[in-house]
Amino acid sequence: MAGVSPGKGRRYMGEINVVPLVDVMLVLLIIFMVTAPMMIQGLDVRLPVTDAGALKQSEDLLVLSVTRDGRLFLDEYPVPIEGLADKIRNIVQRKPGTRVYLRADRDVPYGVVVRVLAQTRKAGVQNLGMVTEPERVSPPAKKKKKP
Repeated sequence: MAGVSPGKGRRYMGEINVVPLVDVMLVLLIIFMVTAPMMIQGLDVRLPVTDAGALKQSEDLLVLSVTRDGRLFLDEYPVPIEGLADKIRNIVQRKPGTRVYLRADRDVPYGVVVRVLAQTRKAGVQNLGMVTEPERVSPPAKKKKKP
């Protein structure tokens, strides 16, 4: 049987063609850029405004959110206020050093926030952070010069 052997008249390509690789990577980059904002999930909470600094990000972070209608969420999972202390205690025992932050809507009655604070204290959390919106400071007005 006559055939063409790889050594006669054919050469192996020694370079990688990167153009298709770059094309695929650019398409993937565009897909991630378009879908990433859609993947961010959160609760609609209007935070109070203060002049405190920004929070440092941490892997061991537990966020309690209280919505305007009084519903309570531990990260993004709804929880009843009665079982909150046990859930927080279990999480903090499994991951020592977990930071707990409270995000409460500014329209939530003070009594609801106090009940949540009491439950976190009952769970053994000594340091509880409060999440707020940074205060927007307007630039000083320019003085008009008299002619």
